[in-house]
Amino acid sequence: MSKAIPVLAGLLGAGLIGNGIFMLASPETWYFAVPGVTSTGPFNQHFLRDIGLIFVLIGSGFLYGAARPGSRVLLWSMGAIWLSGHALFHVWEVAVGICGPEVLPRDFPAVTLPALIASALSVWSLRHADH
Repeated sequence: MSKAIPVLAGLLGAGLIGNGIFMLASPETWYFAVPGVTSTGPFNQHFLRDIGLIFVLIGSGFLYGAARPGSRVLLWSMGAIWLSGHALFHVWEVAVGICGPEVLPRDFPAVTLPALIASALSVWSLRHADH
């Protein structure tokens, strides 16, 4: 199991980086390609590129932590905090009526699942860190 953890973190990191690069390179294409995004507000190239940078940064943290065990707790936890906040924000939008509950299953693979994986990786890294 221990050998699978860095692989999982690397896959998560690569996916986050890929998404971020897509957002940076072609924000309008990303905006219209990702299901549900168009219903969250008008296209804003600057905002999408800002978020793209965040995804590249967080993904890089997961990749770096996969290769450097001493950095895992900090880097993976910081990524998990942002991804979890992002997922909770999606839940909050449903709770206050901005979106209907049908968005939660639609958003799960790209929003909630990465947050859950990142959180699990962070907990694992904390439990296996050299204290």
